[in-house]
Amino acid sequence: MSPTPQPTVEDIEIQLLLEAVFLRYHYDFRHYARASIKRRLLQARLHFGVPTITALQERLLHDPDMMGQMLGFLTVQVSEMFRDPSYFRALREQVLPHLKTYPSLKVWIAGSSTGEEVYSMAILFKEEGLLDRTIIYATDINPHALAAAKAGIYPLDRIRKFTENHQKSGGRSSLSDYYTADYGRAVFDSSLRANVVFSDHSLVSDAVFGEMQLISCRNVMIYFDRALQDRAVGLFKDSLGRNGFLGIGSKETLRFSRHVDAFRDFVLPEKIYRRHDG
Repeated sequence: MSPTPQPTVEDIEIQLLLEAVFLRYHYDFRHYARASIKRRLLQARLHFGVPTITALQERLLHDPDMMGQMLGFLTVQVSEMFRDPSYFRALREQVLPHLKTYPSLKVWIAGSSTGEEVYSMAILFKEEGLLDRTIIYATDINPHALAAAKAGIYPLDRIRKFTENHQKSGGRSSLSDYYTADYGRAVFDSSLRANVVFSDHSLVSDAVFGEMQLISCRNVMIYFDRALQDRAVGLFKDSLGRNGFLGIGSKETLRFSRHVDAFRDFVLPEKIYRRHDG
């Protein structure tokens, strides 16, 4: 048996910083995929101009205002509206016909980032006549991302891609129907978020969120280690109502989770599953 490799000084520094963040600010990144966390912390070290991860930790411990900036490095805020249009087309054509049979609906977008998927989902449900009877819960651990999501304002230079994605998703209208162009920005209509609840929620430490008919958590678990992925899948299982739907990212899987038997493939190419009680 080959000997266990010894951690480097940098590995130890990273572990200590993550423990410090947890103890000081109660954000738990200890079970995020270590390679990804290491890359982001090195970017943060360069950004703040400190020589070591230990120096970064010292500043974090003694300057509470810095933690908000650090969340921008430790959480991934990369998204676009109707990202992976085939996913939204599958929701439109195969999932929503089932959801239309419910008198009221609850949808949870876990890891909602700056809100692109929130507005995508709201537009999709509006086009299918479901938004008025749907509550959408948009959650993230980053308060700055949640604030941006609530505002619903995006640079106009991003709208062309958003519009293209919307069309490919089977959009029944023009995306321009849902926003106003203003000084180089697209301001999305407040009616889209009238039934949206924006809330701080951590998949690492918080409990079941409620009984949902649809949970969408895409490109979030890819940054977790195996144990944390398993916790998140268990949380989704317990948060879904009978025969509820779960959508995850294209590079993510339920295969290795101990909760896998609680789900059945529904639209496998788009990683959409259905809660199974059996």
